[in-house]
Amino acid sequence: MTNDKTVAVIGGGAAGMMAALQAARAGAAVTLFERGDRVGRKLRITGKGRCNVTNDCTREAFFDRIPHGARFLYAAYSRFSPQDTMTFFEGLGVPLKTERGNRVFPVSDRAEDIVNALWRACLAAGVRPVTGRVFAVLTENGRVTGVRTGEATYPAGAVVLATGGCSYPKTGSDGDGFRMAAALGHTVYPPKPSLIPLLEEGRFCAAAQGLTLKNVRLTLTENATGKTVYTEQGELLFTHFGLSGPLTLSASAYLDEPTPGKYTAYIDLKPALDEKTLDARLLADFEKYKNRDFINALSDLLPQKLIAPLVARSGIDGREKVNAVTREQRRRLLALLKALPVPVAGTRPLDEAIVTRGGVATNEVVPGTMASKRVNGLYFAGEILDVDACTGGFNLQIAFSTAVVAGENAARSILEKE
Repeated sequence: MTNDKTVAVIGGGAAGMMAALQAARAGAAVTLFERGDRVGRKLRITGKGRCNVTNDCTREAFFDRIPHGARFLYAAYSRFSPQDTMTFFEGLGVPLKTERGNRVFPVSDRAEDIVNALWRACLAAGVRPVTGRVFAVLTENGRVTGVRTGEATYPAGAVVLATGGCSYPKTGSDGDGFRMAAALGHTVYPPKPSLIPLLEEGRFCAAAQGLTLKNVRLTLTENATGKTVYTEQGELLFTHFGLSGPLTLSASAYLDEPTPGKYTAYIDLKPALDEKTLDARLLADFEKYKNRDFINALSDLLPQKLIAPLVARSGIDGREKVNAVTREQRRRLLALLKALPVPVAGTRPLDEAIVTRGGVATNEVVPGTMASKRVNGLYFAGEILDVDACTGGFNLQIAFSTAVVAGENAARSILEKE
């Protein structure tokens, strides 16, 4: 059973559609397999339905936001950069805009527009869609020969595995690709959550749940070594279980096995003020409200929802008069304002993660072609690879970059045989 003129792409997400399109544009016959009732289901909900399609940053800034697998991506980035992504989608008729943090969105704020444009381009290029779950990639003598669904066998000379990870399983990303890759002899690192809210060991966050803080600094420290693994300024959210929001999600990408007691998150509530300036601010407020109860003297400095839990954490009696607060107590409050500790107990479950860490070992994949080093004619694209990045459009860019390389080279491997 052979059909050396067809590329089979497994997975109709961002990486799968882009790989299929590039393979078709390169001249190959392409069949795209999507197990669900429509393509791009996860892509439709990214960026809260707005689709943060890429990040318009420099090369250095891009790789600075990839804690796992950056070196592997050098060649793919060079072939298809964020600027190439922007040119590509605008060429498909989707106007883009750049927002805070160089995040790029469609002007319409509709992820649907990105999905539809990409899918229309696939169909116009001759990509043949097949609805059905692929159970296996077929091989003979170390070479791809096709794929098998529950209903039929489809011959193919090359296969691109673009099935995603294990996050948001309702969209179809349930680990199928990992199982197929492992069956073909690839090392697959166990999937773990990344870009995921953090659980608190304690109840401070629950007391302030629902509060969003902007322009704060979050620092994550490894308790055993004192090493800072992440620090950045931005926005976070207190929840009933711990911390969420953009800062927290990005921070989670830098944590290795966040078990209870391993990490502590520190929140600088006033990063624009150094300790001396903030202490002067405290003294001014204390003078202004010297006859009030301490708990009623912080409303100029803090959001109302944060005052009671912070006063409780400080150990200062909230009913104590401000003029009775000692210098040592004020110092204690100052320390909390600059480094409010939140012990990390773990993360939310994997199925709530935005992306999956883990997957196919990148040392078994050729960086310049995304070809398998173990099976001829097998290629990889997107989240199935053991590469992940911070929030801000970086993970989608990885999907597009690796997919372009995989699709083009899968097609080339077929066309060169003719």
